[in-house]
Amino acid sequence: MENLFALLPKVDDLLESENIKDLLDYIPRKLVLDSIRIEIEAIREKIKGQRPKDEINKEIEDIHFKIRKRAEKRNKNKLKRVVNCTGVVIHTNLGRSLINKEIMENISEIATNYSNLEYDLETGTRGLRYSHLEEIITEITGGESTIVVNNNAAAVLLVLSTIAKGKEVIVSRGELIEIGGAFRIPEVMEQSGATLISVGTTNKTHLRDYENAINEDTGALLKVHTSNYRILGFTSSVDSEKLFELRKKYDIPLIEDLGSGVLVDLSKYGIEYEPTVQESIKKGVDVVTFSGDKLLGGPQVGIIVGRRKYIEEMKKNPLTRAFRVDKFTISALEATLRYYFDEERAINEIPTLKMLTMSMEEIEKKTKVLQERILEKIEDPGMTIHIENSYSEVGGGSLPLEKLPTKCIVVTLEKMSTQAFENNLRRFHIPIITRLYKDKIYFDLRTIRNEEFDIIVEGLLYAFEKTKGVMQ
Repeated sequence: MENLFALLPKVDDLLESENIKDLLDYIPRKLVLDSIRIEIEAIREKIKGQRPKDEINKEIEDIHFKIRKRAEKRNKNKLKRVVNCTGVVIHTNLGRSLINKEIMENISEIATNYSNLEYDLETGTRGLRYSHLEEIITEITGGESTIVVNNNAAAVLLVLSTIAKGKEVIVSRGELIEIGGAFRIPEVMEQSGATLISVGTTNKTHLRDYENAINEDTGALLKVHTSNYRILGFTSSVDSEKLFELRKKYDIPLIEDLGSGVLVDLSKYGIEYEPTVQESIKKGVDVVTFSGDKLLGGPQVGIIVGRRKYIEEMKKNPLTRAFRVDKFTISALEATLRYYFDEERAINEIPTLKMLTMSMEEIEKKTKVLQERILEKIEDPGMTIHIENSYSEVGGGSLPLEKLPTKCIVVTLEKMSTQAFENNLRRFHIPIITRLYKDKIYFDLRTIRNEEFDIIVEGLLYAFEKTKGVMQ
């Protein structure tokens, strides 16, 4: 019986072969070697399984191609760019808010050079990384001081740990929210060392409920904005302005978690009203926390703003070092916040705000342009490309009831599988993420940028070719 194992190529021979050695110019040697060994072992297992000689020879003939494919796949970054055609503006799974190119240039300048991250240029001594954001955040929000951590859950945890550790914190039962990733206010509070005292009912909480719960162990009053859901109907809640009356009467710190953290009144642009950070500060709230990568439109951070005495205590909390942000985040946040000195510029330059406030006229114009480009490249009786009215979503746990009118390009397939087509769009070298509804594929133009039109056309052509013959 012929020894088929003798047919297996040697690792060194493959590494030096013309079809493989050029991989070493751009792929680490280890990844290439690993790919070679994996493919050889795959053939070895087939020989052990007594596969026919013809099949083994075919596997050996194809081994160069398979090695290249495996090595190149392993060398690609796992985190990659995608095109968001879903219409969900602040899409948590797709990275939430976008950073514009001007801000990226600022980050690049900081990232590729040394910076004064923790160096005081005036005194020539060690400085604080938070000082770079202090002036701009306090000027925009009206707070006395600020500190920035890596997300809003960390912000709430740090605030409660600093102000109310070992004490009771009173919060409305209707505000015991769960945020993304199953993080819940009660659990965050437990980790902080504070004791939760919930008052009222799910749908109704009154000022007297808070007051009746106050005692010598009360460490703070907590107001949580339910930014990711709404309770409708027979409801009642207590505004932070009313809670400030108790704050004054009992000298108890008032904390408000705003969640999304909007800095402009979006109702002026036809979007549902959302309380701004500035309004909370004006109502007398001692400490306000909010996200940076939701309605603010910046990088992922948790921003804490409020009375200086509390912020200074937080800076001394050991958790602050664990939650601190890096130079890239500080650079991105500072550059984003500078737009807010001019509201019109913020709306036009911050991608999240621009998408949310985009007019139907502009969306319709974009939709027609993209439709024409697609039809220039794809003409097939089995594929219909048409335009439909639809609704976009804000996303990111913000404004859950808000439906933004939009236009979508809709692809309907007759001779191939819609699911397989959508799968192939996601497998394109720049994955294209769409909505699949009632066996149709939707491309929402609110979240598609003009510079992505060519990618979508190429992706459609790719998916069309890959899905041919795959029936419904």
